[in-house]
Amino acid sequence: MTANRAKSQAVLDRGIKLFRNGLRYDDERRRSARRGYRQPSQIIIDRAQGDFIWDLDGNRYIDFQNGWATNPIGNAHPEIIEAVDAAHRRFGFHYDHPLRYELAERLAEIMPAGALPRFSYEVSGTEAAEAAVNLALCFKQRRYVITFAASYHGNSLGTKLLSGLDSGNLRYMEAWNGGAIKAPYPYSDVVPAGMTHAQYAEFCLWYIDNHIPASVAPRDNIAAIMVEPGLAEGGNWIPSTDFLQGLRRLCDKNDWLLIADEVLTGLGRTGRMWAVEHYDVIPDLLVVGKNLSGGIAPCAGVAARDDILGDNPDSSSGSTFAGTPAGCAAGLKTLEIYERDNVVAQAAHLGEVAADVMSGWRDYGVVNEVRQNGLLIGVSFQSPNDDEKDEWIAKAIRSRMLDNGVWAISDRESNVRLYPALNMDEGTLREGLARMEEAIAHVDRHGQDLGDAPNLPTGTI
Repeated sequence: MTANRAKSQAVLDRGIKLFRNGLRYDDERRRSARRGYRQPSQIIIDRAQGDFIWDLDGNRYIDFQNGWATNPIGNAHPEIIEAVDAAHRRFGFHYDHPLRYELAERLAEIMPAGALPRFSYEVSGTEAAEAAVNLALCFKQRRYVITFAASYHGNSLGTKLLSGLDSGNLRYMEAWNGGAIKAPYPYSDVVPAGMTHAQYAEFCLWYIDNHIPASVAPRDNIAAIMVEPGLAEGGNWIPSTDFLQGLRRLCDKNDWLLIADEVLTGLGRTGRMWAVEHYDVIPDLLVVGKNLSGGIAPCAGVAARDDILGDNPDSSSGSTFAGTPAGCAAGLKTLEIYERDNVVAQAAHLGEVAADVMSGWRDYGVVNEVRQNGLLIGVSFQSPNDDEKDEWIAKAIRSRMLDNGVWAISDRESNVRLYPALNMDEGTLREGLARMEEAIAHVDRHGQDLGDAPNLPTGTI
C-alpha cells in the first residue's frame, strides 16, 4: 500500500541536513534500522487544493493536517487568493490602510456576546499570545500570569516560557521563567490518585485558588490566567464546562483577567465561532490567529475589553507586518465566506458525522481515547507492551495513514490530531476516517514494529 515517494525522498535526503537536528538525522535513521524499524513515511508537497494535497511524486492525500489548522475553508481558496492579490496590487505594503479598520469592526461584531470591541493586530498567534499577556500585566500592574501544563502558546522566547508543552521545551531557559506560573490542566492521561475527571478538574481549580497564592505568588500580584479552551498542541484535549466556568469564577473572585487563547480553537474549529461559547464563558481578552486569514496571508491579534485596550499606556506590541493590507484582505474575505456559506454550522455538522464514524474506535486495544469538539479531533494511543512507548504506536498509525493517502499530525505525543477543513466534503471526511480506521486496525493486529522509526527528528514528519 506504500506509494512511490522517490522525488520527495530525494528532496529530504538533500535538504533535511540544512535544518534543526539535521546533522543527527542519518545516525538516528541507521540506529532505528538496526532495531528493526523502517524509515517513517514522509512527503514534500507539490501542490494543494481544497480538501487535498499532492506530493512531488503525484500521490494524492486527504488533508487532515490542514496547514497546521490554518486553512479553514480548504487549501488555496481562490477567492481569498484573489482578495490578497488585489490588496497587494492596490496598497503594496503600507501600515495605515482602510482594511485594518474594516476587519477590526467586523471582528468586534462576532466576538463572544459583543464584549470585546477593541482589537490589536499581530502577525502570528505567537505574537498575539505575547501581546495579550503584556496587555494584562500592564493593565493590572502586576508581575505574574498563570498558564497550564501541556499548553502551547507559541515558540518565541516569551511564549516558550508561557507554554507548558514539556519540560524540555525550556531547557537552558529556566532562569528566564520568573513571571509564568504553571498550573495543572485536567487532561485525562495524567489524572492522579485514582481521581475521576470531574474530581481532577476540581483539584486543578483548588490548586490555582489555594496552592499558588499560598506558595508561589500573592493573589494581588497575579494579573491573569491564560487558557486554551481546548488543549490543542497538547493533544486536542477537551476541558469540562465546570473547569472553564470555574476559571471565570476564580478570575472574578481574585480580580484577575481571563485570557482565552483561541488561535487554534477559534473561528469555527469547534462548531461554534469561539470555543468559549460552548461553556458560556466570556473572557476579558481573546487571542486570534490561524483561521482568521484563510491560510493565505498572515494575520492575527488580540481582542479585548474597552478599558484593557482603550486606555493602557504602559503596554505596547505589534510589528512591521502586523495588520498588513494582504492579511486584512484575507481576513475580511474569509469572514465573508463564513457568513455566506454557513461555514461554522457546516463544521458542527461534520463534527457530528465524525463522532458517529469514530464511535467504535475505542474497541481497538491500541486506542486509549477518542475525543473531539466539532472538528477539533484527537485520538490517543497506548502500547500493549511495557517496553514500547505509547507515542511509537501513534507514529506507526500516522505513518500507515500516510501510506493510505491521509495526512494528519503526530509529532511529540501519543496522539494523532486531525484538523479537517471546516467545509470539507462529507464524503471525503468519511473516506479519510475510514482509511484512518484501517491504519488503527492494522497496527492493532501487527504492532508498531512495521511502523515508524521512533527516534527520528519529527520536524518534517
